Amino acid sequence: MSGRLTIVRSGLPLPPPDPGELVVSFDQFRGWIRRGAVLAHLGRHGEGRLLVHRLETAGRPLPLGLALRAMSRGRVFVEDARGRQRALTTGLLARWVGQLAGEPFRIPALVAGVERLVGDLERGPAPRPSTLDLSASPLYLRTDLSFGVRAGGSVGHIAGVVNELGSFTGRPILLTTDEIPTLGPGIEVHEVAPSEAFWNFKELPAFVLNDVFLDAAGQALKGRRPAFVYQRYSLNSYAGIRIARRHGVPLVLEYNGSEIWMSRHWGRSLRYERVSERIERLNLAAADLIVVVSRAMADEVAGRGADRSRVLVNPNGVDPNRYRADLDGQAIRARYGLGDAVVIGFIGTFGPWHGAEVLARAFVALRASDLTFAQSVRLLMIGDGATLAPVKRILGERGAVFTGLVPQEEGPAFLAACDVLASPHVPNPDGTPFFGSPTKLFEYMAMGKGIVASDLDQIGDVLEHGRTAWLVPPGDVDALAAGLRRLAGDRALRETLGAAARRQVLAQYTWRQHTTRTLDRLQEVVAAAAPRHAE
Repeated sequence: MSGRLTIVRSGLPLPPPDPGELVVSFDQFRGWIRRGAVLAHLGRHGEGRLLVHRLETAGRPLPLGLALRAMSRGRVFVEDARGRQRALTTGLLARWVGQLAGEPFRIPALVAGVERLVGDLERGPAPRPSTLDLSASPLYLRTDLSFGVRAGGSVGHIAGVVNELGSFTGRPILLTTDEIPTLGPGIEVHEVAPSEAFWNFKELPAFVLNDVFLDAAGQALKGRRPAFVYQRYSLNSYAGIRIARRHGVPLVLEYNGSEIWMSRHWGRSLRYERVSERIERLNLAAADLIVVVSRAMADEVAGRGADRSRVLVNPNGVDPNRYRADLDGQAIRARYGLGDAVVIGFIGTFGPWHGAEVLARAFVALRASDLTFAQSVRLLMIGDGATLAPVKRILGERGAVFTGLVPQEEGPAFLAACDVLASPHVPNPDGTPFFGSPTKLFEYMAMGKGIVASDLDQIGDVLEHGRTAWLVPPGDVDALAAGLRRLAGDRALRETLGAAARRQVLAQYTWRQHTTRTLDRLQEVVAAAAPRHAE
Protein backbone atom coordinates (compact mmCIF):
# COMPACT_ATOMS: atom_id res chain seq x y z
CA MET A 1 0.00 0.00 0.00
CA SER A 2 2.78 2.45 0.91
CA GLY A 3 6.51 2.37 1.30
CA ARG A 4 6.32 3.57 4.89
CA LEU A 5 3.66 4.20 7.50
CA THR A 6 4.49 7.01 9.94
CA ILE A 7 2.47 7.58 13.10
CA VAL A 8 3.11 10.97 14.73
CA ARG A 9 2.83 11.37 18.50
CA SER A 10 0.53 14.11 19.80
CA GLY A 11 2.14 17.54 20.07
CA LEU A 12 4.26 17.20 16.94
CA PRO A 13 3.34 18.70 13.57
CA LEU A 14 2.77 16.25 10.73
CA PRO A 15 5.85 16.18 8.49
CA PRO A 16 5.45 16.32 4.71
CA PRO A 17 5.35 12.72 3.46
CA ASP A 18 8.12 11.28 1.37
CA PRO A 19 7.09 9.67 -1.93
CA GLY A 20 5.01 6.60 -1.17
CA GLU A 21 4.78 7.40 2.55
CA LEU A 22 1.54 7.57 4.56
CA VAL A 23 1.70 9.98 7.52
CA VAL A 24 -1.06 9.92 10.15
CA SER A 25 -1.46 11.61 13.51
CA PHE A 26 -1.92 9.57 16.67
CA ASP A 27 -5.54 10.73 16.84
CA GLN A 28 -6.12 9.54 13.26
CA PHE A 29 -4.60 6.18 14.13
CA ARG A 30 -6.91 5.87 17.14
CA GLY A 31 -9.77 6.54 14.74
CA TRP A 32 -8.61 3.60 12.64
CA ILE A 33 -8.79 1.40 15.72
CA ARG A 34 -12.29 2.59 16.71
CA ARG A 35 -13.64 1.99 13.21
CA GLY A 36 -11.81 -1.28 12.69
CA ALA A 37 -10.00 0.28 9.71
CA VAL A 38 -6.65 -0.82 11.08
CA LEU A 39 -7.32 -4.33 9.77
CA ALA A 40 -7.02 -3.04 6.23
CA HIS A 41 -3.42 -2.00 6.93
CA LEU A 42 -2.09 -5.31 8.29
CA GLY A 43 1.09 -6.22 6.43
CA ARG A 44 0.45 -3.52 3.82
CA HIS A 45 3.38 -1.16 4.48
CA GLY A 46 7.04 -1.53 3.67
CA GLU A 47 8.22 -0.21 7.04
CA GLY A 48 6.81 1.48 10.12
CA ARG A 49 7.97 4.61 11.91
CA LEU A 50 6.81 6.21 15.14
CA LEU A 51 7.74 9.88 15.22
CA VAL A 52 8.31 11.28 18.73
CA HIS A 53 9.71 14.46 20.22
CA ARG A 54 12.77 12.91 21.90
CA LEU A 55 13.98 9.32 22.12
CA GLU A 56 14.73 9.80 25.83
CA THR A 57 11.10 10.63 26.58
CA ALA A 58 9.49 8.10 24.25
CA GLY A 59 9.13 5.68 27.15
CA ARG A 60 8.06 2.18 26.23
CA PRO A 61 5.68 2.58 23.28
CA LEU A 62 4.68 -1.07 23.25
CA PRO A 63 1.12 -0.86 21.83
CA LEU A 64 2.21 1.39 18.97
CA GLY A 65 5.29 -0.72 18.37
CA LEU A 66 3.24 -3.91 18.11
CA ALA A 67 0.72 -2.19 15.83
CA LEU A 68 3.45 -0.94 13.50
CA ARG A 69 5.03 -4.39 13.52
CA ALA A 70 1.72 -5.94 12.45
CA MET A 71 1.18 -3.38 9.69
CA SER A 72 4.72 -3.39 8.29
CA ARG A 73 6.65 -5.98 6.32
CA GLY A 74 10.08 -4.46 6.91
CA ARG A 75 11.82 -2.64 9.72
CA VAL A 76 10.00 -0.75 12.47
CA PHE A 77 11.63 2.07 14.40
CA VAL A 78 11.15 5.13 16.59
CA GLU A 79 12.57 8.41 15.31
CA ASP A 80 12.70 11.74 17.12
CA ALA A 81 12.62 15.34 15.95
CA ARG A 82 16.43 15.38 15.86
CA GLY A 83 16.53 12.47 13.42
CA ARG A 84 17.81 9.94 15.94
CA GLN A 85 16.41 6.42 15.61
CA ARG A 86 15.83 3.35 17.77
CA ALA A 87 14.95 0.07 16.11
CA LEU A 88 11.88 -1.72 17.47
CA THR A 89 13.22 -5.18 16.85
CA THR A 90 11.27 -8.36 17.51
CA GLY A 91 13.59 -9.05 20.44
CA LEU A 92 13.00 -5.62 22.01
CA LEU A 93 9.23 -5.89 21.60
CA ALA A 94 9.33 -9.38 23.14
CA ARG A 95 11.32 -8.04 26.10
CA TRP A 96 8.81 -5.23 26.59
CA VAL A 97 5.94 -7.74 26.48
CA GLY A 98 7.68 -9.76 29.18
CA GLN A 99 8.19 -6.66 31.34
CA LEU A 100 4.59 -5.62 30.91
CA ALA A 101 3.38 -9.11 31.85
CA GLY A 102 5.32 -9.05 35.09
CA GLU A 103 4.70 -5.48 36.22
CA PRO A 104 1.11 -5.94 37.47
CA PHE A 105 2.49 -8.24 40.17
CA ARG A 106 4.93 -5.50 41.24
CA ILE A 107 2.36 -2.69 41.50
CA PRO A 108 1.34 -3.36 45.14
CA ALA A 109 4.97 -3.19 46.24
CA LEU A 110 5.53 0.03 44.27
CA VAL A 111 2.50 1.77 45.77
CA ALA A 112 3.29 0.51 49.28
CA GLY A 113 6.85 1.81 48.93
CA VAL A 114 5.58 5.22 47.89
CA GLU A 115 3.19 5.31 50.85
CA ARG A 116 6.01 4.43 53.27
CA LEU A 117 8.23 7.18 51.89
CA VAL A 118 5.41 9.72 51.99
CA GLY A 119 4.73 8.70 55.57
CA ASP A 120 8.40 9.26 56.47
CA LEU A 121 8.28 12.73 54.89
CA GLU A 122 5.07 13.51 56.76
CA ARG A 123 6.43 12.39 60.14
CA GLY A 124 9.87 13.90 59.85
CA PRO A 125 9.54 17.50 58.66
CA ALA A 126 12.86 19.30 58.52
CA PRO A 127 13.27 22.63 60.32
CA ARG A 128 12.40 25.59 58.14
CA PRO A 129 15.61 26.91 56.50
CA SER A 130 16.63 30.19 58.12
CA THR A 131 19.18 31.36 55.56
CA LEU A 132 18.92 32.17 51.88
CA ASP A 133 21.96 32.66 49.65
CA LEU A 134 20.75 34.29 46.44
CA SER A 135 24.28 34.37 45.06
CA ALA A 136 23.93 30.61 44.58
CA SER A 137 22.02 29.02 41.71
CA PRO A 138 18.33 28.20 42.15
CA LEU A 139 17.24 24.73 41.07
CA TYR A 140 13.99 24.68 39.05
CA LEU A 141 12.14 21.36 38.61
CA ARG A 142 9.76 20.66 35.72
CA THR A 143 8.51 17.15 36.51
CA ASP A 144 5.48 16.84 34.21
CA LEU A 145 5.21 13.65 32.15
CA SER A 146 3.97 15.50 29.11
CA PHE A 147 6.22 15.83 26.11
CA GLY A 148 6.46 17.84 22.92
CA VAL A 149 4.63 20.78 24.52
CA ARG A 150 5.68 23.59 22.21
CA ALA A 151 3.22 26.28 23.28
CA GLY A 152 0.74 27.29 25.95
CA GLY A 153 0.51 28.79 29.40
CA SER A 154 2.77 26.25 31.08
CA VAL A 155 5.57 26.90 28.59
CA GLY A 156 5.17 30.66 28.98
CA HIS A 157 5.21 30.46 32.78
CA ILE A 158 8.26 28.20 33.01
CA ALA A 159 10.34 30.25 30.59
CA GLY A 160 9.14 33.51 32.10
CA VAL A 161 10.23 32.59 35.64
CA VAL A 162 13.45 30.76 34.76
CA ASN A 163 14.62 33.54 32.44
CA GLU A 164 14.11 36.17 35.13
CA LEU A 165 15.55 34.30 38.13
CA GLY A 166 19.10 34.92 36.97
CA SER A 167 18.59 38.66 37.31
CA PHE A 168 18.47 38.20 41.09
CA THR A 169 20.38 34.96 41.75
CA GLY A 170 23.20 32.82 40.50
CA ARG A 171 22.83 31.09 37.16
CA PRO A 172 19.53 29.13 37.22
CA ILE A 173 19.66 25.34 36.87
CA LEU A 174 16.67 23.71 35.16
CA LEU A 175 15.89 20.01 35.52
CA THR A 176 13.19 19.17 33.02
CA THR A 177 11.55 16.19 31.39
CA ASP A 178 11.08 18.15 28.15
CA GLU A 179 12.62 20.99 26.18
CA ILE A 180 11.23 24.42 27.08
CA PRO A 181 10.90 26.90 24.20
CA THR A 182 12.01 30.54 24.56
CA LEU A 183 14.55 29.88 27.32
CA GLY A 184 17.34 32.42 27.49
CA PRO A 185 20.94 31.43 26.73
CA GLY A 186 22.12 31.78 30.34
CA ILE A 187 20.17 28.82 31.74
CA GLU A 188 21.93 25.58 32.74
CA VAL A 189 19.55 22.91 31.41
CA HIS A 190 19.56 19.22 32.30
CA GLU A 191 17.03 17.04 30.50
CA VAL A 192 15.80 14.16 32.66
CA ALA A 193 14.82 10.93 30.93
CA PRO A 194 12.01 9.11 32.76
CA SER A 195 12.29 5.40 33.51
CA GLU A 196 10.55 2.90 31.23
CA ALA A 197 9.29 1.00 34.29
CA PHE A 198 5.48 0.84 34.55
CA TRP A 199 5.30 3.08 31.46
CA ASN A 200 2.12 1.45 30.16
CA PHE A 201 0.19 2.08 33.39
CA LYS A 202 -1.49 5.42 34.15
CA GLU A 203 -0.17 7.37 37.17
CA LEU A 204 2.57 4.87 38.05
CA PRO A 205 5.39 6.47 35.98
CA ALA A 206 4.96 9.63 38.06
CA PHE A 207 5.68 7.63 41.23
CA VAL A 208 8.83 6.17 39.66
CA LEU A 209 9.98 9.59 38.46
CA ASN A 210 10.60 10.81 42.01
CA ASP A 211 13.70 8.65 42.43
CA VAL A 212 14.86 9.55 38.92
CA PHE A 213 14.71 13.26 39.76
CA LEU A 214 16.50 12.81 43.08
CA ASP A 215 19.40 11.12 41.27
CA ALA A 216 19.34 13.65 38.43
CA ALA A 217 19.53 16.56 40.88
CA GLY A 218 22.61 15.06 42.52
CA GLN A 219 24.31 14.63 39.15
CA ALA A 220 23.39 18.15 38.01
CA LEU A 221 24.45 19.93 41.19
CA LYS A 222 27.79 18.10 41.50
CA GLY A 223 28.17 19.02 45.14
CA ARG A 224 26.85 22.56 44.76
CA ARG A 225 24.28 23.79 47.27
CA PRO A 226 21.41 25.51 45.45
CA ALA A 227 19.98 28.81 46.65
CA PHE A 228 16.56 27.16 46.84
CA VAL A 229 14.48 24.56 45.03
CA TYR A 230 11.58 25.79 42.91
CA GLN A 231 9.13 23.12 41.80
CA ARG A 232 6.23 23.50 39.42
CA TYR A 233 3.99 20.92 41.08
CA SER A 234 2.85 17.98 39.00
CA LEU A 235 0.87 14.84 39.78
CA ASN A 236 2.38 12.58 42.47
CA SER A 237 5.66 14.47 42.69
CA TYR A 238 7.51 14.88 45.97
CA ALA A 239 10.95 15.22 44.38
CA GLY A 240 11.25 18.87 45.35
CA ILE A 241 10.73 18.11 49.04
CA ARG A 242 13.43 15.44 49.09
CA ILE A 243 15.95 17.55 47.17
CA ALA A 244 15.35 20.68 49.28
CA ARG A 245 15.67 18.72 52.54
CA ARG A 246 18.80 16.92 51.35
CA HIS A 247 20.51 20.30 50.83
CA GLY A 248 18.86 22.19 53.68
CA VAL A 249 17.47 24.93 51.43
CA PRO A 250 14.00 26.48 51.04
CA LEU A 251 11.37 24.92 48.79
CA VAL A 252 9.21 27.16 46.63
CA LEU A 253 6.15 25.30 45.36
CA GLU A 254 4.36 26.70 42.33
CA TYR A 255 0.86 25.27 42.71
CA ASN A 256 -1.49 25.64 39.75
CA GLY A 257 -4.43 23.67 41.12
CA SER A 258 -5.27 20.26 42.46
CA GLU A 259 -4.41 17.47 40.03
CA ILE A 260 -7.13 15.45 41.76
CA TRP A 261 -9.80 18.09 41.08
CA MET A 262 -8.67 18.50 37.47
CA SER A 263 -8.73 14.75 36.89
CA ARG A 264 -12.26 14.49 38.29
CA HIS A 265 -13.70 17.41 36.31
CA TRP A 266 -11.61 17.60 33.14
CA GLY A 267 -10.62 13.98 32.68
CA ARG A 268 -10.99 10.75 34.65
CA SER A 269 -10.71 10.23 38.38
CA LEU A 270 -7.35 8.96 39.53
CA ARG A 271 -6.99 5.29 40.38
CA TYR A 272 -4.60 6.01 43.26
CA GLU A 273 -6.43 9.13 44.37
CA ARG A 274 -5.89 8.51 48.09
CA VAL A 275 -2.12 8.41 47.64
CA SER A 276 -2.21 11.44 45.33
CA GLU A 277 -4.20 13.37 47.94
CA ARG A 278 -1.56 12.63 50.57
CA ILE A 279 1.20 13.79 48.23
CA GLU A 280 -0.60 17.05 47.43
CA ARG A 281 -1.14 17.81 51.11
CA LEU A 282 2.47 16.88 51.88
CA ASN A 283 3.71 19.40 49.33
CA LEU A 284 1.47 22.15 50.72
CA ALA A 285 2.70 21.46 54.25
CA ALA A 286 6.39 21.10 53.37
CA ALA A 287 6.86 24.11 51.08
CA ASP A 288 8.44 27.17 52.62
CA LEU A 289 6.60 29.32 50.09
CA ILE A 290 3.56 28.37 48.00
CA VAL A 291 3.07 30.52 44.90
CA VAL A 292 -0.46 30.52 43.46
CA VAL A 293 -1.85 32.62 40.62
CA SER A 294 -5.21 33.62 42.09
CA ARG A 295 -7.05 34.39 45.32
CA ALA A 296 -9.35 31.43 44.67
CA MET A 297 -6.36 29.12 44.70
CA ALA A 298 -4.99 30.75 47.86
CA ASP A 299 -8.32 30.06 49.55
CA GLU A 300 -8.17 26.44 48.40
CA VAL A 301 -4.71 25.74 49.78
CA ALA A 302 -5.53 27.52 53.04
CA GLY A 303 -8.62 25.34 53.32
CA ARG A 304 -6.36 22.32 53.02
CA GLY A 305 -4.21 23.44 55.93
CA ALA A 306 -1.53 25.65 54.37
CA ASP A 307 -0.35 28.57 56.49
CA ARG A 308 -1.51 31.76 54.72
CA SER A 309 1.70 33.52 55.73
CA ARG A 310 3.52 31.12 53.38
CA VAL A 311 1.12 31.65 50.45
CA LEU A 312 1.78 34.28 47.77
CA VAL A 313 -0.91 35.23 45.27
CA ASN A 314 1.11 36.07 42.17
CA PRO A 315 -0.77 36.31 38.84
CA ASN A 316 0.84 35.14 35.65
CA GLY A 317 2.77 37.56 33.49
CA VAL A 318 4.33 38.29 30.13
CA ASP A 319 7.61 39.19 28.48
CA PRO A 320 6.75 42.65 27.08
CA ASN A 321 9.78 42.63 24.80
CA ARG A 322 8.44 39.61 22.92
CA TYR A 323 4.77 40.60 23.02
CA ARG A 324 4.66 44.18 21.71
CA ALA A 325 2.20 46.50 20.04
CA ASP A 326 4.61 47.39 17.24
CA LEU A 327 4.94 43.87 15.82
CA ASP A 328 3.94 43.46 12.18
CA GLY A 329 1.38 40.74 11.51
CA GLN A 330 1.08 41.28 7.75
CA ALA A 331 2.98 38.12 6.85
CA ILE A 332 0.54 36.01 8.88
CA ARG A 333 -2.44 37.84 7.40
CA ALA A 334 -1.09 37.15 3.91
CA ARG A 335 -0.39 33.48 4.71
CA TYR A 336 -4.01 32.85 5.70
CA GLY A 337 -5.65 35.14 3.17
CA LEU A 338 -7.07 37.54 5.75
CA GLY A 339 -6.65 40.59 3.55
CA ASP A 340 -8.19 43.76 5.00
CA ALA A 341 -10.68 41.95 7.23
CA VAL A 342 -11.12 42.81 10.87
CA VAL A 343 -9.60 39.75 12.53
CA ILE A 344 -10.83 38.39 15.85
CA GLY A 345 -8.16 36.18 17.37
CA PHE A 346 -7.97 33.41 19.98
CA ILE A 347 -4.84 31.53 21.03
CA GLY A 348 -4.74 28.55 23.34
CA THR A 349 -4.55 24.84 23.95
CA PHE A 350 -8.35 24.49 23.62
CA GLY A 351 -8.87 23.25 27.16
CA PRO A 352 -12.41 22.82 28.50
CA TRP A 353 -12.00 25.98 30.61
CA HIS A 354 -10.99 28.18 27.66
CA GLY A 355 -14.53 28.65 26.34
CA ALA A 356 -13.53 28.20 22.69
CA GLU A 357 -16.90 26.63 21.93
CA VAL A 358 -18.66 29.69 23.38
CA LEU A 359 -16.51 31.88 21.14
CA ALA A 360 -17.39 29.75 18.12
CA ARG A 361 -21.14 30.11 18.80
CA ALA A 362 -20.74 33.85 19.37
CA PHE A 363 -18.92 34.27 16.07
CA VAL A 364 -21.66 32.36 14.24
CA ALA A 365 -24.25 34.63 15.89
CA LEU A 366 -22.21 37.72 15.01
CA ARG A 367 -22.07 36.83 11.33
CA ALA A 368 -25.76 35.88 11.22
CA SER A 369 -26.81 39.23 12.71
CA ASP A 370 -25.56 41.32 9.79
CA LEU A 371 -24.60 39.69 6.50
CA THR A 372 -22.87 42.82 5.21
CA PHE A 373 -20.80 43.18 8.37
CA ALA A 374 -20.07 39.45 8.30
CA GLN A 375 -18.10 39.76 5.08
CA SER A 376 -15.56 42.06 6.73
CA VAL A 377 -14.85 40.00 9.88
CA ARG A 378 -12.76 36.82 10.21
CA LEU A 379 -11.95 34.57 13.14
CA LEU A 380 -8.38 33.31 13.60
CA MET A 381 -8.23 30.27 15.91
CA ILE A 382 -4.59 29.70 16.92
CA GLY A 383 -3.58 26.43 18.54
CA ASP A 384 -4.81 22.89 19.05
CA GLY A 385 -6.27 20.78 21.83
CA ALA A 386 -9.15 18.83 23.30
CA THR A 387 -12.10 20.99 22.18
CA LEU A 388 -10.83 21.84 18.70
CA ALA A 389 -13.01 19.22 16.96
CA PRO A 390 -16.35 20.50 18.38
CA VAL A 391 -15.24 24.09 17.70
CA LYS A 392 -14.67 23.20 14.05
CA ARG A 393 -18.09 21.55 13.86
CA ILE A 394 -19.78 24.68 15.23
CA LEU A 395 -17.96 27.07 12.90
CA GLY A 396 -17.94 25.01 9.73
CA GLU A 397 -16.90 27.30 6.88
CA ARG A 398 -18.23 30.50 8.47
CA GLY A 399 -15.25 32.79 8.08
CA ALA A 400 -12.94 30.97 10.49
CA VAL A 401 -9.29 30.08 9.94
CA PHE A 402 -7.57 27.35 11.99
CA THR A 403 -3.79 27.51 12.23
CA GLY A 404 -3.14 24.35 14.22
CA LEU A 405 -0.35 24.25 16.78
CA VAL A 406 1.88 27.33 16.67
CA PRO A 407 5.27 27.19 18.47
CA GLN A 408 5.52 29.51 21.46
CA GLU A 409 8.18 31.64 19.81
CA GLU A 410 5.86 32.37 16.85
CA GLY A 411 2.82 33.27 18.96
CA PRO A 412 3.42 37.06 19.05
CA ALA A 413 3.44 37.34 15.25
CA PHE A 414 0.09 35.54 15.05
CA LEU A 415 -1.45 37.81 17.68
CA ALA A 416 -0.10 40.81 15.79
CA ALA A 417 -2.22 39.71 12.81
CA CYS A 418 -5.38 40.23 14.88
CA ASP A 419 -7.40 43.38 15.59
CA VAL A 420 -9.50 42.03 18.48
CA LEU A 421 -8.43 39.30 20.91
CA ALA A 422 -10.89 37.06 22.78
CA SER A 423 -10.59 35.45 26.20
CA PRO A 424 -13.98 33.67 26.58
CA HIS A 425 -13.18 31.59 29.67
CA VAL A 426 -16.02 29.70 31.35
CA PRO A 427 -16.75 28.94 35.03
CA ASN A 428 -15.71 25.71 36.72
CA PRO A 429 -18.23 22.92 36.13
CA ASP A 430 -18.81 22.32 39.85
CA GLY A 431 -19.51 25.95 40.72
CA THR A 432 -16.24 26.55 42.56
CA PRO A 433 -14.41 29.82 41.85
CA PHE A 434 -12.40 29.98 38.63
CA PHE A 435 -8.84 29.59 39.90
CA GLY A 436 -6.94 30.35 36.72
CA SER A 437 -4.75 33.24 35.68
CA PRO A 438 -4.77 32.92 31.88
CA THR A 439 -1.34 33.60 30.42
CA LYS A 440 -3.01 34.61 27.18
CA LEU A 441 -4.70 37.47 29.03
CA PHE A 442 -1.37 39.17 29.79
CA GLU A 443 -0.04 38.40 26.32
CA TYR A 444 -3.13 40.05 24.83
CA MET A 445 -2.62 43.11 27.05
CA ALA A 446 1.04 43.42 26.05
CA MET A 447 0.08 43.32 22.36
CA GLY A 448 -1.96 46.50 22.83
CA LYS A 449 -5.02 45.01 21.12
CA GLY A 450 -8.68 45.44 21.94
CA ILE A 451 -9.73 42.61 24.25
CA VAL A 452 -13.15 41.03 24.75
CA ALA A 453 -13.04 38.82 27.85
CA SER A 454 -15.19 37.00 30.37
CA ASP A 455 -15.79 38.94 33.58
CA LEU A 456 -14.69 35.92 35.57
CA ASP A 457 -12.82 36.04 38.89
CA GLN A 458 -9.20 37.12 38.28
CA ILE A 459 -9.89 38.09 34.66
CA GLY A 460 -12.40 40.65 35.91
CA ASP A 461 -9.98 41.77 38.62
CA VAL A 462 -7.15 42.44 36.17
CA LEU A 463 -9.22 44.06 33.41
CA GLU A 464 -11.51 47.03 33.79
CA HIS A 465 -14.58 47.24 31.56
CA GLY A 466 -14.45 50.21 29.23
CA ARG A 467 -10.90 51.13 30.20
CA THR A 468 -8.61 48.18 29.39
CA ALA A 469 -11.09 45.71 27.84
CA TRP A 470 -14.70 44.92 27.03
CA LEU A 471 -15.99 42.50 29.66
CA VAL A 472 -18.97 40.18 29.21
CA PRO A 473 -20.73 37.63 31.45
CA PRO A 474 -18.91 34.28 31.17
CA GLY A 475 -20.64 31.72 28.98
CA ASP A 476 -23.10 34.28 27.53
CA VAL A 477 -22.99 33.75 23.77
CA ASP A 478 -25.12 36.78 22.91
CA ALA A 479 -23.15 39.14 25.15
CA LEU A 480 -19.88 37.86 23.74
CA ALA A 481 -21.16 38.34 20.18
CA ALA A 482 -22.23 41.90 21.04
CA GLY A 483 -18.84 42.67 22.57
CA LEU A 484 -16.99 41.32 19.56
CA ARG A 485 -19.21 43.36 17.26
CA ARG A 486 -18.62 46.51 19.31
CA LEU A 487 -14.85 46.30 19.12
CA ALA A 488 -14.70 44.94 15.58
CA GLY A 489 -16.76 47.93 14.40
CA ASP A 490 -14.95 50.63 16.38
CA ARG A 491 -11.24 50.93 15.64
CA ALA A 492 -10.77 53.97 17.87
CA LEU A 493 -12.26 52.16 20.87
CA ARG A 494 -10.16 49.04 20.49
CA GLU A 495 -6.99 51.11 20.06
CA THR A 496 -7.80 53.12 23.20
CA LEU A 497 -8.51 49.98 25.22
CA GLY A 498 -5.41 48.25 23.87
CA ALA A 499 -3.08 51.11 24.72
CA ALA A 500 -4.43 51.27 28.29
CA ALA A 501 -4.07 47.49 28.67
CA ARG A 502 -0.41 47.63 27.58
CA ARG A 503 0.33 50.40 30.06
CA GLN A 504 -1.22 48.34 32.85
CA VAL A 505 0.67 45.16 31.99
CA LEU A 506 3.95 47.06 31.94
CA ALA A 507 3.17 48.53 35.34
CA GLN A 508 2.14 45.30 37.08
CA TYR A 509 2.32 42.05 35.13
CA THR A 510 5.72 41.39 33.57
CA TRP A 511 7.62 38.20 34.41
CA ARG A 512 10.32 40.38 35.97
CA GLN A 513 7.77 41.79 38.42
CA HIS A 514 6.30 38.32 39.01
CA THR A 515 9.70 36.89 39.91
CA THR A 516 10.57 39.90 42.07
CA ARG A 517 7.41 39.35 44.13
CA THR A 518 8.29 35.66 44.60
CA LEU A 519 11.84 36.33 45.77
CA ASP A 520 10.80 39.21 48.03
CA ARG A 521 8.26 37.00 49.80
CA LEU A 522 10.73 34.10 49.99
CA GLN A 523 13.22 36.33 51.78
CA GLU A 524 10.47 37.36 54.19
CA VAL A 525 9.44 33.81 55.11
CA VAL A 526 13.05 32.69 55.49
CA ALA A 527 13.82 35.67 57.70
CA ALA A 528 10.74 34.87 59.80
CA ALA A 529 12.10 31.34 60.36
CA ALA A 530 15.47 32.61 61.57
CA PRO A 531 16.05 32.19 65.30
CA ARG A 532 15.58 35.32 67.39
CA HIS A 533 18.52 36.21 69.62
CA ALA A 534 18.21 38.42 72.64
CA GLU A 535 20.19 41.61 72.36
